[in-house]
Amino acid sequence: MKLKLLILFVIAVASCKSPEARYPVTQSSGSYINESAQRNKDLLTQEEEKIQLIIAQDCTQNYIASSNNFWYYYNQKSTDSTNTVTPDFGDVVVFDYSISTLDGEPIYAEGEKPTREYAIDQEKLFSGLREGLKLMKEGETVTFLFPSYQAFGYYGDKGKIGTNVPLKTKVTLHSIKTKTDNEINN
Repeated sequence: MKLKLLILFVIAVASCKSPEARYPVTQSSGSYINESAQRNKDLLTQEEEKIQLIIAQDCTQNYIASSNNFWYYYNQKSTDSTNTVTPDFGDVVVFDYSISTLDGEPIYAEGEKPTREYAIDQEKLFSGLREGLKLMKEGETVTFLFPSYQAFGYYGDKGKIGTNVPLKTKVTLHSIKTKTDNEINN
């Protein structure tokens, strides 16, 4: 009987103790985020150096630096002085494009990707091409050099383009249907 009372007393005393907080075994200081940011900066620097080297070695083209941190040149520029329209938000463009590495090795050759119809800034498209199309006029062909973060970035395209691959993309813009044209036709 005394043993039962002693066990009961121990249980009662133990159950009155307030719960203690469990602390993590390791604590992170945020260094992973800082290291990741530094890796991305280093990657961008390497890609930009490679693009600058390509531009320096190619004296046949007149490269233009965009405000969106990619470079481009015109394969075929519109000479029509009345052709001044560039696509804007909501406009629908029809274009073809091919993708290669910066060294010119084809990833998606001309004609491999179907002609695409795209509503500017309203559908999925990689950021560099989305911004590049806004610089073009009907009938123009432009070659863009995109650092990987302007292309498919860390994820690639889940097909032929891998992780962090800078790209050369040749685009031909066939037509632009402005937002006002679209509203009239609907």
